[in-house]
Amino acid sequence: MLSELKNIRIEDYDYPLPEERIAKFPMEQRDHSKLLCLKGNDISEHHFYDLPNLLPDDTLLVFNDTKVIHARLFFQKETGAIIEVFCLEPYNMPVAQAFEQRERCTWTCFIGNNKKWKSGSLTLNYPLSTTNYQLKATRREAIGNAWIVDFEWTGGLSFAEVIEAAGVIPLPPYLHREAEASDATRYQTVYAHHDGSVAAPTAGLHFTPEVFSALKDRGIGTEYITLHVGAGTFKPVNTPTIGEHEMHVEPVHVTADNLRRLIAHQGRPLIAVGTTTVRTLESLYWFGVQLDANPDLDHMHVRQWDPYELDAHNLGYSDAYCNILQWMQKHDTDRLDGATQLMIAPGYQYRVINGLITNFHQPKSTLLLLVSALIGDRWHECYRYALDHQFRFLSYGDSCLFLP
Repeated sequence: MLSELKNIRIEDYDYPLPEERIAKFPMEQRDHSKLLCLKGNDISEHHFYDLPNLLPDDTLLVFNDTKVIHARLFFQKETGAIIEVFCLEPYNMPVAQAFEQRERCTWTCFIGNNKKWKSGSLTLNYPLSTTNYQLKATRREAIGNAWIVDFEWTGGLSFAEVIEAAGVIPLPPYLHREAEASDATRYQTVYAHHDGSVAAPTAGLHFTPEVFSALKDRGIGTEYITLHVGAGTFKPVNTPTIGEHEMHVEPVHVTADNLRRLIAHQGRPLIAVGTTTVRTLESLYWFGVQLDANPDLDHMHVRQWDPYELDAHNLGYSDAYCNILQWMQKHDTDRLDGATQLMIAPGYQYRVINGLITNFHQPKSTLLLLVSALIGDRWHECYRYALDHQFRFLSYGDSCLFLP
């Protein structure tokens, strides 16, 4: 099976996407975006505010509550040259701990215009209230196409506060525009809570307090877990087959209470809001499978091909999650900080979710492979319908509800 999956041709997941169909800006009202619903074999068109009435009874919606950071920092040299330092992830430190630092921390970063940064440190003045503080960046060695960068700053602020004041929110490269003031709010879900992502979990951008109120009225439950979205989410598949593509690694964070509530919901509809939520829920299952075979593992890391190589012995997701709870108890913690590199592609058997809310994804992307793993070749029909009916595509575009 694995050899067949690795031979999947990425060109089979291509489709024509005219530039004018890519939404450059969000809808004025989040929940007035269009919603395509695939239920069984039937496709219908709605607005996002119709979502509560389209969901099965007793559904639990699971969200990714990560928060997009102002990851782009622009330093100007005395020569006038602009150096962009794009913060990707903390170096050798958990995300939450890095944001709590008040004097210095180290990150892995992309560097734009790197050839102009000959040596030494760069400084950036950033305002807070009526006072200017200073942020200094010192470049270390390269790691692949990124660099290790040491940051130091004045003012006694947390790094979360520094980057909020000094940085610019990153937009997807395919929007081909610079961020505007409104993006700081609109490229963020209304329930964003934990700093750490450089890209939004965009399926959640459509939710509003009014939609949440309607969900509550219908008895639809909500649960929040965290996966910090890395820049690798935009990494194109540049190889002929997916077996040659290396998935990016992203950190996941869940609590024991998260797991208990998910276990309690087994047997009833569980729908993920966004592909990052899918990867988190399914990755947790495979960590539970790893623990079933080896309870003495010291950390969670789900590798790209684990689901196609591990023997799950038909383990239910509640049993897998119970294994994690036992592991957490053994390690005297109520919080799991792990990592996933999971590749979900056609041939994958979903173990946790029953449905998905997601946006329309780029051609030849791993996200489109994930969708196809859920609904099969019907993705062609859905995307063709969306193109024919003036749906808007990608991060600021419209959304889908898949109930296979």
